Amino acid sequence: MKTIIWKLNLKSSPKTVFDLLNKAEGRSKFWSEKASETNGFIHFIFPNGLTYNSQIIKVIPDREFHLDYFGSLVKFQLDPSEEGGTNLTLISENVTESDFSEVNAGWVSVLMNLKAVVDFQCDLRNHDSKKTWDQGYADN
Repeated sequence: MKTIIWKLNLKSSPKTVFDLLNKAEGRSKFWSEKASETNGFIHFIFPNGLTYNSQIIKVIPDREFHLDYFGSLVKFQLDPSEEGGTNLTLISENVTESDFSEVNAGWVSVLMNLKAVVDFQCDLRNHDSKKTWDQGYADN
């Protein structure tokens, strides 16, 4: 099993970033088409029709958001930056060797769209079920 670690510097505050992670509307703005939450589980719906029920593991407002995500433990850690923004660290643990390349690239796609949404109010995704990650589109 492998671990993925990515860092992202954002101009938005930890509270603003946390709200995107912690609220269904926020997650739908940058991550999946829908991401409703019921009883500690997020029901993700992706453009290619894939769904996943993700258990929320740990929440510390404006600091940490952990969840089970396709068998991996994913941790978002938020630290205030010196400039008043946020230094986000994503850690995805227990990624299989065979899935590592795709999952690693997938997190870059998710994180760059998070930055576009939170800092520039721009969604980079195409929202087209015929042009998804499965067909090689990075703007899925």
